[in-house]
Amino acid sequence: MATVVVAAGILLGTSGCNLFAPQATTIQYDASDGVSGDLGDLAIRNAMLITEDGENANLVVHVVNSADEDIELLVQYEGVDEKVDRTLTIDANATTEIGIPGGESVAVQNLNATAGSLFPVYFQYGDLTGVELLVPVLDGTLAEYSTLVPTEPPVPTVTPTEPAAEVPAPAATPEATTAP
Repeated sequence: MATVVVAAGILLGTSGCNLFAPQATTIQYDASDGVSGDLGDLAIRNAMLITEDGENANLVVHVVNSADEDIELLVQYEGVDEKVDRTLTIDANATTEIGIPGGESVAVQNLNATAGSLFPVYFQYGDLTGVELLVPVLDGTLAEYSTLVPTEPPVPTVTPTEPAAEVPAPAATPEATTAP
């Protein structure tokens, strides 16, 4: 009888933890450096701004569209003088990677934020109320972000060329005459 009582005590003691403390695996959180949000059929995941100088940044975000139709997503942020809007097409039943080399990008200019700060970015589509996320600003110090730092667009070089030489007009051709 004592063995049964001890076994029951051990069983209740080891399984009773869940009665008072929530399981850590059921708590949802952002597992990376970015932030996430939900907007209708869109799941905005791991949004972050990558900057080198605190003035220009690259918005890096994954957007999951669970709808059967493409969605036009409005991305908006407060620039120095006005709000800046950018519309992106998010493919149906797919994940669209924004800010990754070779894909769509949203360049944030005149950011005026240092690495480690938060910058508000607004996401909205259709007639739904949008969601504003406080997106972390990071730099390219970590190796995994070094390729995501915005680069200056190449400045085209103008090479002067020689003016074209004047081509003489062709001489008038003589008219054909008939023999007598």
